[in-house]
Amino acid sequence: MSIKNHENPRFLLTPNFNQVRNVITFLIISFFAYQNVYDNFIGEGWFYAYLTSLSMFMFPVFTNLYILIPRLLVRNKLSLYLWALFATVAIGLLIYCPIVHYIFQKYGVLTDILANENPYSLINILYAIVMIGMITIGTTSVELFRRWMIYDRQITELEKNTMQSELQQLKNQINPHFLFNMLNNANILVKEDPDEASRLLTKLDDMLRYQLNDSARQEVFLSADIHFLTGFLELEKMRRDHFEYLISKEGDVNNVKIPPLLFIPFVENAIKHNTDSENLSYIYLYFRVEREELIFTCENSKPPVSAKKEFGGLGLANIRRRLELLYGDNHSLQIDETETKYRIHLRLKL
Repeated sequence: MSIKNHENPRFLLTPNFNQVRNVITFLIISFFAYQNVYDNFIGEGWFYAYLTSLSMFMFPVFTNLYILIPRLLVRNKLSLYLWALFATVAIGLLIYCPIVHYIFQKYGVLTDILANENPYSLINILYAIVMIGMITIGTTSVELFRRWMIYDRQITELEKNTMQSELQQLKNQINPHFLFNMLNNANILVKEDPDEASRLLTKLDDMLRYQLNDSARQEVFLSADIHFLTGFLELEKMRRDHFEYLISKEGDVNNVKIPPLLFIPFVENAIKHNTDSENLSYIYLYFRVEREELIFTCENSKPPVSAKKEFGGLGLANIRRRLELLYGDNHSLQIDETETKYRIHLRLKL
C-alpha cells in the first residue's frame, strides 16, 4: 500500500534537509566517539583521541552513505557492496589503531597497562567493528527507508499521473474533429474509391484498438508504438494534400519496451502546427537504439506564417513531468526551432 504524499515526513524526503540530516548523523557519531574515549585520557590527549575516534566513525559512515549505497547497494550489487564496506571499515581500523595506541601510551590514564597492549588484538578489533557496525547498519537502514519512501512517492505520483493521462487520452488523443474528418473522407471514398475507403477505415480501426487496448498496459514494444505512429501519419497523409512523412529505424527496435503513447504528443504537435495547403509540409521521425539508449527525433516543417501557438506551456510541462517520473535523470529532451523547421531530440536510457 502506498504512503500518501501528505504523510511522508519532509525531513527525510526533501533535499533542503540534507544538511540537517548530515548534522544529526554527525552528532550521533560524536556521541559514540565520546563514549569510546571519555574516561581513558588526561589533558590534551583526550582531544587527540576524540578526533581520531570521530574520524574512524565518520570515514566508513559517510563513505557508505554517499558512495557505497548509491553506487552499489541500490543498484543490486550486494556482493560488491559488502566487500567494499568491509574494505572501508578495514582501512579505517588500520589508520585508527596505531594512532590511538600512540595516544594511549602518551596520555592514557592506564599508561602502564596500555603501553604493552597490542592495538591489533582481537578484542580491540572486534570492539571497533561492533561499534562501527552498529552505526553503519543504523545509517544504512535509515537511508534505505528514506529512499524507499521517495520511490513510493514517485510511484504514487506516477500512478496518479498515468490514470489522469489515460483518461485524458481517451477523451482527446484522437479529437472529435480528426475522427469526423476521417469518417467524412471514408464516406466520400465509399462512392468514389471503395478500396481506398476500406483501407482508411482499417487503419482507423487499428489505431482505435491500440489506444483502447494496448495503451492501457504499463509497457509496450517500441515496434508497436511505431506501428501506431505510422498509421496515424498515414491517415493524415490520406486526408491532406502536399504532405509527406518518413519514419526511420536503426538498431534492435523490436525488443525494446517503452511506456505506451510516449511519442504521440510530439507527433500531434508536429501535425497541429504544420498545416500548409499551398506548400509541401513534412514530418520525419527517427528511432535509433544503440548502447542501451533509445534516441528519438521528430522534425517537421513550419509554414511561412507559423501558428502563434507553440509547443509549450502546460502541454510541454506535462510531457517533461511524465518523462521525469518515468526516467528521472536517465533522459534528456532538447528542442530546436528555426524559421523553417521544428525539431525534438529525446534520449532515453533503457
